[in-house]
Amino acid sequence: MKIDDIEAFVTVVRCQSISAAAQVLELTQPAVTRRIQNFEEALGVVLLDRNTKPPRPTAMGKLVYERCLQVMREVEGLRHLVTSDAQPSGSLRLGVVQMVGDIALLDALPELQLEFPDLSVQVSTGWSSALLDRLKDGELDAAIALFPPGRSYPEEWVVRPLGQVPLRVVARKDDFPKRAYRLADCADRGWILNPDGCGFRATLHRMLTAQGLAMRTNLEIFGAELQLGLVAGGMGLGLMAEPLLERSAWRDQLRALPLGDFKPTLDLVMLHPKLIGKLQRPLQRLADAIEPAFAVVSPMQVKTGT
Repeated sequence: MKIDDIEAFVTVVRCQSISAAAQVLELTQPAVTRRIQNFEEALGVVLLDRNTKPPRPTAMGKLVYERCLQVMREVEGLRHLVTSDAQPSGSLRLGVVQMVGDIALLDALPELQLEFPDLSVQVSTGWSSALLDRLKDGELDAAIALFPPGRSYPEEWVVRPLGQVPLRVVARKDDFPKRAYRLADCADRGWILNPDGCGFRATLHRMLTAQGLAMRTNLEIFGAELQLGLVAGGMGLGLMAEPLLERSAWRDQLRALPLGDFKPTLDLVMLHPKLIGKLQRPLQRLADAIEPAFAVVSPMQVKTGT
């Protein structure tokens, strides 16, 4: 078996296309096909179903693919091990939740580029669960994501805590005048939330379900500021990370509701493989730049009314 053949197979499965894999590997399509055939001959099994378009892995191919991912991670780890002291260059593939991009990347990325001018940082955003899957599949070098406290992670990953992020239920300033509420007191107003896949939404849904309450969704829409503007307009309740509320242009028109039975907090963490080689220093520097924005969150400063 050759590493090049394994890499070709992994890339075809990941790209779901031989032509796309050829572009990634900078090879011709026949060359990619030959490498996969060589790998199949070495194993004595058929890995791709050629009767489907695009070709999909067979049942055995799926099992081999998972094992090949481990092999490629170890190979990459060896490469990084011998180059860990080299000046970082090439690309850093980083995945972040949108909140981190909105709050911290505007300052952090220019600092990173200034310190490591030969490194190209490729940033993509997504839900935390999707970023985790991409990291597992080797599509990302590192991810910064939000998860419930106490979550376990694969042993082969480095997990750096960057802070805790409180979530707050938000309403139009004058709609809820009392000093204290419970979730059941306000849930019927309806919610303005991100679509399915959002960790904030999942946290709210779990609590509502635990209390036997239905989740009435008034609007599903992307964008923190857009959601908060709609909440300020009385279209429903929002669930927002406290750092985003503190920075919102709508803050004076909102009230963060004091709920005695719903005070969720999520952990913000950076995740990457243990063997990351020359990317270790840039990731350390990036984490150092992002952490101050989330490490300690002061009490909510959105006006709470009386």
